[in-house]
Amino acid sequence: MDTLNFANDPGTVIEADRAHVWHHLSQHKQYETIDPRIIVEGKGLRLWDIKGKEHVDAVSGGVWTVNVGYGRERIGKAISDAVTKMCFFGGSLGTIPGAQFAEMLIDKMPGLDRVYYANSGSEANEKAFKMVRQISHKHYGGKKQKILYRERDYHGSTLATMSAGGQDERNAQYGPFAPGFVRVPHCLEYRSQDGSVGEEYGAKAAQAIEDVILAEGADTIGALCLEPITAGGGIIVPPKGYWDRVQEICKKYDILLHIDEVVCGIGRTGTWFGYQQFGVQPDIVTMAKGVASGYAAISCCVTTNRVFDMFKDDTDPLGYFRDISTFGGCTGGPAAAIENMKIIEEEDLRGNSAVMGEHLKGNLQALMEKHKWIGDVRGMGLFAGAELVQDRATKEPVSEKHVGAIVADCMAQGVIIGATNRSVPGYNNTLVFAPSLIATADDLDHITSAVDAAITRVLG
Repeated sequence: MDTLNFANDPGTVIEADRAHVWHHLSQHKQYETIDPRIIVEGKGLRLWDIKGKEHVDAVSGGVWTVNVGYGRERIGKAISDAVTKMCFFGGSLGTIPGAQFAEMLIDKMPGLDRVYYANSGSEANEKAFKMVRQISHKHYGGKKQKILYRERDYHGSTLATMSAGGQDERNAQYGPFAPGFVRVPHCLEYRSQDGSVGEEYGAKAAQAIEDVILAEGADTIGALCLEPITAGGGIIVPPKGYWDRVQEICKKYDILLHIDEVVCGIGRTGTWFGYQQFGVQPDIVTMAKGVASGYAAISCCVTTNRVFDMFKDDTDPLGYFRDISTFGGCTGGPAAAIENMKIIEEEDLRGNSAVMGEHLKGNLQALMEKHKWIGDVRGMGLFAGAELVQDRATKEPVSEKHVGAIVADCMAQGVIIGATNRSVPGYNNTLVFAPSLIATADDLDHITSAVDAAITRVLG
């Protein structure tokens, strides 16, 4: 096929996509009657599709990834320079970009020491789970191998990470899952299990974790894996006191604290990592998405030296971490991550996320005053959610169909927002906002104006 047709004829591209590309999270029956949407260019917060329509992106690439915005030529050049000089070698050997970014990253994470490179958030979490299991075999006779995870949290799309998946609709039809993963209750104050609120609810939500530990047997629990702020499960900021108590519980029972920063990491909440908002010290931190803002594939599993040293045993031929991530050895990822981190520092995008996050939350709270359909607004930094309900008194959720219609209406207006979907049965009712960290007040006003119009049209 003549590649020039792809450059000059949008129809050719659309038909090739329709015929051969299997899109993520998509029901392809729709493409029998509508065209798949093809994005061709991005600059800042703006995207242009193949038909020339401009969109404002309020979800950083659809999955909360492009933290520094589109069109950063210096990141592209850094990738090109790195892969031209030395493109790849398996991670058993080092590279200059790998060493340089690891040092930069650890400088932002006091108390953590080692970086294991991989490709995606799912894979980074798989590495952490394997570490926990191997530690159990090497140091606890194989007994301390269970991994706790939280209802509504999400850790990936592989079978092991789905085994630690707190979103039942994402898991549906993919079992059976790996054994040894145990669920603990969610900590969404708006949906408090017993009606308690504030610090009282924070204490009870943390106590619920300890209750599970005691029921399972503390000597069987190797790690607790949590998102600092639950993302796809509804943008859930844990209540006050929750994280302090969770840290205490982990120390009390010698349980590794694994924090999944795939979404919140690299400035999204206003600090480098979400856990830093709560003053906790994890043993393992995983990250992906914003590490290189989507300019190259990279993820990291970061650990303390305490964890790392558990694998330093040359008397055991199987004692080292016997794992590899093929493309964790590509230099493009850490090269992109280096420039990404420099941009965030130079432009103080963490500070902008904090300030503009308050502006975004204020806009959403104003919409809440106007529209009875908004039951709760929550978030931190440029990461916010608005939960839609039929009735504020009963908190009955708005249907997923209506939420989807609001998202579609915004898309028609040229504004791309997100929403919880096919995740938590009965509670896929939260609109999600995670624009790039470069967002201005004007950008956010434009986004929330579109949401205002969409809610009016769809719900009245």
